[in-house]
Amino acid sequence: MKLPRVMIAAPKSGSGKTLITCGILEALKRRGADVRAYKCGPDYIDPMFHRSVLGIPGGNLDTFFSTEEEIRQTLACCGSEAAVIEGVMGIYDGISGMQGKGSCYDVASAASTPVILVVDVKGMGQTMLSVIKGILLDDRHGLIKGIVLNRISKGYLRQTEPLLKEMLSRISADRGTEVRLLGGIPASGDISLESRHLGLMMPQDIADLKEQLGHAAGLIEENLDMDALSEIMQGAPELEAEYIRCGAPSDESTGPCLAVARDEAFCFYYEENIRMLKDAGIRIKEFSPLHDSCLPEDADGLLLGGGYPELHSEELSINAEMLSSIRGAIDSGMPSLAECGGFMYLLGELEDKEGSIYSMSGVLEGRSSWTGRLSRFGYIQVSGTKEGTLLSGLNVKAHEFHYYDSSNNGADALAEKPGSGRSWECIHAGSGHIWGYPHLWYPSCPQLIERFAGAMEKYRKKRQNG
Repeated sequence: MKLPRVMIAAPKSGSGKTLITCGILEALKRRGADVRAYKCGPDYIDPMFHRSVLGIPGGNLDTFFSTEEEIRQTLACCGSEAAVIEGVMGIYDGISGMQGKGSCYDVASAASTPVILVVDVKGMGQTMLSVIKGILLDDRHGLIKGIVLNRISKGYLRQTEPLLKEMLSRISADRGTEVRLLGGIPASGDISLESRHLGLMMPQDIADLKEQLGHAAGLIEENLDMDALSEIMQGAPELEAEYIRCGAPSDESTGPCLAVARDEAFCFYYEENIRMLKDAGIRIKEFSPLHDSCLPEDADGLLLGGGYPELHSEELSINAEMLSSIRGAIDSGMPSLAECGGFMYLLGELEDKEGSIYSMSGVLEGRSSWTGRLSRFGYIQVSGTKEGTLLSGLNVKAHEFHYYDSSNNGADALAEKPGSGRSWECIHAGSGHIWGYPHLWYPSCPQLIERFAGAMEKYRKKRQNG
């Protein structure tokens, strides 16, 4: 199928990919384009920006989680006329020891997607030519089609543009595919996306964010050759995949109902996971552990995703009705999944960075607390080691990224870190539940969702029969 698309990549993190990607998305919207956004890797927060602030649906593309065919299929059913993919880290940076596996270039290669290279040139002189040349020489598939210089003054752009264009012309002739200079984006003190311990700040935490990103779109339209960018997107090869409708709307299903926590404290969900649950016939009904007093009445299952419970620990703790509702539902046998922040919510206590301790649901004994450093960060392969659980005999790909740890992480599964040989015990699992720090990627193990849907259906019948 034909899908105009482009990836925004860079030599390193902190080059301005997110800001420029958001600016390009908003500029394309202003031109009337029906566009969808994707993020390379396991990141939750950038897709939230795309969806919450720009109103553009988003998802994740990851070659550790997915096969190349699955990457293409995800793009094929995006439901939009065009796609913009934001890269991660440096363009060739992947899983250590796995030869670029998981890099944004790996994703671009899997989907034959043209790449725009964003180079932050602040503090550089002609060294930027060497940086760009070196990256282009490693572009073995000829995917890089455009260069954007970020944080560059108009005067310096005029001075260096002839040299850069001459170099790009020579490289283009040598490799047989054109690489264009699309423009230079000046630094703007009016736009800033602040950092937090889990990456970018949440959309609701940044004042006047929509106004800032509107300003970014104005900078893009003024300083970037949008017509050339559109040509590059339109020139993307046809995808070797067939369009299929994915993710039936939850109100079309008559299957069991899954209560999904979604509010300021719990908001980290892979859209591909939610889509897979819907495709399994599960109805999705969202609720708020912060603001609601109980689970939805017709809930047959519970999903507590990751997020920032530690930033809302007092409010979560004083909502005794919700804590009691969740504890009672789980005690009654309701199937449940809890990941990272959701797992912390199931423990007895949460100790924040200042040392204050708050009561949580108490489904599990133990306390989560701030460690001051990343704990068990990165991709993992999770295998169930306890018989009779949802995970027994299964292998699921997952990711961890958290500064909190707990005194009771569970030992019903084994996590193995690819490329390092490291492994550790994790997760509390039973015949109807999986609770732990790992964020599971459901499409890597369809049998897991089949088992969970079956457990929910069994619980529903039990509930209906009194």
